[in-house]
Amino acid sequence: MAVPSKTPITLTIAGSDSGGGAGIQADIKAISATGGYSCSVITALTAQNTLGVSGIYPVDPSFVEQQLDAVFSDIDVKAVKVGMLSDANIIRSVATKLHEYKPQFLVVDPVMVATSGDLLLQEEAISTLKTELLPMADVITPNLPEAAALTGAELPKTEQDMNAMITALRELGSRSVLLKGGHLEQDENSTDLLILADDVIRLSTPRINTQNTHGTGCTLSSATASYLAQGHELIDAVKNAKAYITQAILHASDLKIGSGHGPVHHFFAGHFKAE
Repeated sequence: MAVPSKTPITLTIAGSDSGGGAGIQADIKAISATGGYSCSVITALTAQNTLGVSGIYPVDPSFVEQQLDAVFSDIDVKAVKVGMLSDANIIRSVATKLHEYKPQFLVVDPVMVATSGDLLLQEEAISTLKTELLPMADVITPNLPEAAALTGAELPKTEQDMNAMITALRELGSRSVLLKGGHLEQDENSTDLLILADDVIRLSTPRINTQNTHGTGCTLSSATASYLAQGHELIDAVKNAKAYITQAILHASDLKIGSGHGPVHHFFAGHFKAE
């Protein structure tokens, strides 16, 4: 049995990004930077950098389950963030173990497409994701292409199109949906919609002109899970995570990483040096 802990512990279940900007690496950074402790279960290895993904090597589902058993049997996980799950078998394994261990909070980032445009989720696995995992979630965090894939709708081109998806997104069965509008690049602001059972909260910030956006989705969902683990209510957790990712993007140009889509700056708040 896990030993009860007052430490806000968040588990990330996702793929590894060899470039360090997204996936497990981004999750651990975001959870740490927002005041939590992170443990991890790796579902896939990727060969990638700021230019794109050149290879994906899924972890065997039985070993994903072994990692989950190891974490939950000893560590008092308060929140779980789920990211890249590359095939239906891994989705089923993760869903089965989450049903077994019943973490207090579950955030699902339905990762399907990388910032570079590379497909990260096999198409045949989407239906399994919808039936096995999404209905368990406190919040899911699709971007516009992912929301279109999940609902069968056309890719939204305006905020009005985003609003037209609300009913279909609610029907996916999660407690709430954070629909991210970052792909509406023609808009002056970056607007997300937090879709609750009986309300929609509009979260809008000025758009930041940068190509260093690698790992934004991973970071936002992990920060949300981290704040939930720390005891924040869902709406406040999402608002805090939105504020955090905005600053991480704003400071992304402080980093000089690669020649493509660079990562956001998870530790923008400062660096510590010995006197």
